[in-house]
Amino acid sequence: MRQIKVFDTTLRDGEQSPGCSMNLEEKIKVALQLEKLGVDVMEAGFAIASPGDFEAVKKVAETIKNSTVASLSRALTKDIDRAWEAVKYAVSPRIHTFLATSDIHMQYKLKKTPEQVLEQATEMVKYAKKFCSDIEFSAEDASRSDKDFLCRVFESVINAGATVINIPDTVGYTTPDEFYDIISYIKNNVSNIHKADISVHCHNDLGLGVANSLAAIRAGASQVECTINGIGERAGNAALEEVVMALATRKDIYGVETGINTTEIYPTSRLITSVTGSLIQANKAIVGANAFAHESGIHQHGVLANKSTYEIMTPESVGLTENKMVLGKHSGRHAFEDRLNHLGYNLTKEEIEEAFQAFKVLADKKKTVTDRDIEALAGQKQVHTPEIYTFERFVTNSGNTITATANVKISRDEAVFEEVSTGDGPIDAAFKAIDKIVGIDFSLEDYKIQAVTEGKDAQGAVVIKLLKDGKIYKGSGLSTDIIEASIKGYINAINKMLYASSKQEKEATEDVEGRDI
Repeated sequence: MRQIKVFDTTLRDGEQSPGCSMNLEEKIKVALQLEKLGVDVMEAGFAIASPGDFEAVKKVAETIKNSTVASLSRALTKDIDRAWEAVKYAVSPRIHTFLATSDIHMQYKLKKTPEQVLEQATEMVKYAKKFCSDIEFSAEDASRSDKDFLCRVFESVINAGATVINIPDTVGYTTPDEFYDIISYIKNNVSNIHKADISVHCHNDLGLGVANSLAAIRAGASQVECTINGIGERAGNAALEEVVMALATRKDIYGVETGINTTEIYPTSRLITSVTGSLIQANKAIVGANAFAHESGIHQHGVLANKSTYEIMTPESVGLTENKMVLGKHSGRHAFEDRLNHLGYNLTKEEIEEAFQAFKVLADKKKTVTDRDIEALAGQKQVHTPEIYTFERFVTNSGNTITATANVKISRDEAVFEEVSTGDGPIDAAFKAIDKIVGIDFSLEDYKIQAVTEGKDAQGAVVIKLLKDGKIYKGSGLSTDIIEASIKGYINAINKMLYASSKQEKEATEDVEGRDI
């Protein structure tokens, strides 16, 4: 079958989704999981965007061995230089440069004529080719561009050395039939198109990102660009899991295959949710909580008789299990670890031990610990931030006729700190008590709480976002007590903030020492 390359841009376009930024350690964790998933190409970032982005691309390039690592760059020499500096350490590096080709972008954003755009695109691909053999050129806003002009641009950049030409639906404007025609037209009217892969990058503004990607593949595209859980700018990108499973499930229609290890889809989705704090809706295709759930009596009867009556793919194929083993306070470590493995988590021995101890505490509070409880515990251990401050205990007093107070005790190294504060409620009072101890100026930008499971004994998952010096630091906490979960999440965000600051100070010191030498 014809092979479709999967280009994942979760680390670049996905991270641009509001609230989905990742720190360096989180990006490396995600990159390693994407490699395990089997993506052909991962776009690690936009190297010139910031020093942090450059460092992330560089570290990913140094770490990944089995996937091509790409950096995005505008069609400018300074961008291309920076991109190459970051990806040159990769086993398989790629420079991905772009320039807008639609009339509206050329006139109002670039303020250039079509001929100037054609010349710039060609010259910048030639320039990039000096550094790297694998060059991708994207015609930004291609779906709203003149098709004949697109053909001229693509023919020219392929002659200049481009190995991949990308046709993005940058603003999610096109439709499947229209996009099929665009890809077909380019394939039939670019004389040297056989020398390059045809790639597509579809946004989801009209909810057609996946449908447009699939239409492009039918028309002859050989690479599809997407993100895990469909995260990305505005309404997001085509979701990798949906594109891949559509191709795998309907080979009779598409007649193609990918190199994706589909059993890693669910663990990858859960990691992205854990890292970004961006939750997916229960009815999300492939990876949503209800994707393989059946409540209707008619459906249940059909599935019990034959699963294919209501399931067009198996949960095992995307990394889920039908195992309904009940875990509780009498369960042992072996059963807990087996359940983790069935759910797709591969934790270290230390992480398993920490998760198991948390599970035992939870099991004392709940009659039954569900899969979602286990996933929440495991997700807390997948991305580790050093515990600069450690939560010890809290006491609150509140009511509708008294001022809420909170007493919080936390420790740092071997020192123990305890403060009391008042607030608009017990959580606000607890946060203010912690502020007294930490003594750092920052602001609370966002606070979210959601029940992980159902019932009165459900765990509460809290996501905290703190702002300091223009940067957002995300923390998460988990407990059956929402005040405790909130305090844990607040301390987790503060630890991330302090850890980032200590790393910057260390790097600055090393830089000064290096210059002195």
